[in-house]
Amino acid sequence: MPQLDTSTWFITIISSMITLFILFQLKVSSQTFPLAPSPKSLTTMKVKTPWELKWTKIYLPHSLPQQ
Repeated sequence: MPQLDTSTWFITIISSMITLFILFQLKVSSQTFPLAPSPKSLTTMKVKTPWELKWTKIYLPHSLPQQ
């Protein structure tokens, strides 16, 4: 069985890696990438909530009163 003959494995692996590296470089260099997006100013809107704050407060263990 020729698969078990390991004398050609090194050349096969190295040649395939070089070929894939060259093909990858050619594919990437042929791509045209869009220009960097221009930053836009973001404005946050303050929304008034209809519920009361006391019902939505998150109680952490350290913020509870001592017993």
